[in-house]
Amino acid sequence: MKNPVAENVAKFLKHFPPFSSMTFEELFSIANLSKIIYLEKNQILFKGGEETHENFYVVKSGAVGLSLTSDAEETLVDKCDEGDILGLRPFFAKNHYLMTAKAREDSIICSVPIAVFEPYITENKEVLKFLLQSFASHTRNPYDKEHSGKLISENMIFAEHTTDIQYFQPIKYTKNPVTANLDDVVMYIAKTMSTSSIGSVIIQKDQLPIGIVTDRDLRSKIATGLFPITITADKIMTAPVITVPENISVAEAQMLMLKYNVGHLCVTKDGTDKSQVTGIISEHDVVAAQANTPGMLLKQTRRAFDAKELKVVRDRMTELIQNSIDKNIPVSHITNIVAEINIAITRRAIELAIQEMGAPAPARFVWLNIGSQGRKEQLLLTDQDNALIFEDIDSNEYETVKSYFLVLADKVVRMLNNVGYEMSPDDVMANNPKWCKSVTDWIKQYNIWINSPEEKTVQLSTLFFDMDFLYGTPEIEQVITDNIEKSIQQNKKFFAYLAADALKNPAPLGFFRQFLVENDGEHKDTFDIKNRALEPLGDAARVLALSHNLVDFTGTYQRFKKLAELEPENEELYTNCADAFNVLMRFRTEEGLISNSDGRYLNLKELSKSDRLKLKNCFQPINEIHDLLKNRFSLTYIN
Repeated sequence: MKNPVAENVAKFLKHFPPFSSMTFEELFSIANLSKIIYLEKNQILFKGGEETHENFYVVKSGAVGLSLTSDAEETLVDKCDEGDILGLRPFFAKNHYLMTAKAREDSIICSVPIAVFEPYITENKEVLKFLLQSFASHTRNPYDKEHSGKLISENMIFAEHTTDIQYFQPIKYTKNPVTANLDDVVMYIAKTMSTSSIGSVIIQKDQLPIGIVTDRDLRSKIATGLFPITITADKIMTAPVITVPENISVAEAQMLMLKYNVGHLCVTKDGTDKSQVTGIISEHDVVAAQANTPGMLLKQTRRAFDAKELKVVRDRMTELIQNSIDKNIPVSHITNIVAEINIAITRRAIELAIQEMGAPAPARFVWLNIGSQGRKEQLLLTDQDNALIFEDIDSNEYETVKSYFLVLADKVVRMLNNVGYEMSPDDVMANNPKWCKSVTDWIKQYNIWINSPEEKTVQLSTLFFDMDFLYGTPEIEQVITDNIEKSIQQNKKFFAYLAADALKNPAPLGFFRQFLVENDGEHKDTFDIKNRALEPLGDAARVLALSHNLVDFTGTYQRFKKLAELEPENEELYTNCADAFNVLMRFRTEEGLISNSDGRYLNLKELSKSDRLKLKNCFQPINEIHDLLKNRFSLTYIN
């Protein structure tokens, strides 16, 4: 008689890789010898540092979090949902678990004996391939459910832009590691490891690495009584130690650990055991690096439960930016990636805010980012600018509906503020009644800006032409963009005001080609790269793009590249402007990372001579694009 529980488990497994490549009969045999485990919320399945189990696990329902603990701080690395596999480590490394698996909600887990499953690995190449890739990527499923068939060792979601980031970014590791000599007593080495909270000590001879003593060696050779603790290091060390060069990438480190079944790599000057030791790479370093890849950050964002978890993502994104800058990844690629993560954070904040409201939105709506967020140029933590547009509803319901959206928007902007995005100093946010309106009211507002522009309001209105609709109903977005396209056609007065506004900041060099710096205040003698260089290019790109009805292009770099296509006679100028913008963005980002600020003010004295020259070279395109604006848009239309 068939086992109905095993049959149910087999049917369940059949829906998920790698089991989907197996026959039902094979799965039924496995299910017959498997167990069902019930985990209550916060119950631990296995702990980091715990010896590996004789089973691996498949989540049947619920959710299990995988976390790392370092310096008493627990960091969520991944969350396993229905069909996800965890606990694969025993297949490839017979030592302890790296991460802790803990139920994030009441969960049902299928426990599969490794001994039962192992024969199918050698018989089925698809199963072996899946397990290898899953373990190598530290993921519970190396196939993205939203991108079927694509591996996500956490690099493929942004394959077009981030292959270099994932595979070629250098891994962060411990520099100047603790070392010992061959004749040092293990007891003293163990004490050093304990007091320093480290998991390994490099053994040297003549200042060159010849072995390594790890916590694994202490457990398997000393704690078991195989050797006395008074023995010397040369008797228990693992030799030879695997050496690698200083610039090794995350992926390379990971694959070497798998290849040699080791948990540590010794970093040397030239990558061989014939040169000086400069660092040590641990499995924890590899896992931590994986946690900062774009794909992983996106997944963590989608699974975040509150602002605290979203802030962890945003903080890790800063590390991603730093790594990308260090590796000289093009700024345009970095901004694309960071923009997607910023968008994901805002979307999740909106979702969480709606949950807090306790009731669904009473009408369809869209949330839009504006300003630098709308242009997708917010690399560093700057203030938030946003707005909300809801569909037209009956006048009797207007105030009630608007009140709901104002409360919702207030929850969102405050959550984003807790994540690290400062409140708009000008109160240009969706919780301000001015910027939370119906479609009709928004169209009226845009038409006033377009058809009756005034110098005092044009600076504010330009923010709302750099917009990104990132949440809500596409039909509302289309109505707004269609109205803008229609209203700006042949509107000379509107473009004259925009052009005049774009010319408000001249190229930032004085008569003798000296930098124009701040004359007083907190930032005296520094160079304002935002107001004096980035904004002039951004303003020029905006007015020129809108004059071509390029409403869908909002980024400064993208606008200039598109303009170069549309105006071959000005291709060189637009290309130079695009390149200058990227150089300036890199300067600002590097300054922000160094000073932990928005990078707006540069201390020119700290720049090298070549960097000062590179900065100056960015100003000529500003002069030239201003000349083009003066010639193209007559200012006589302003009364």
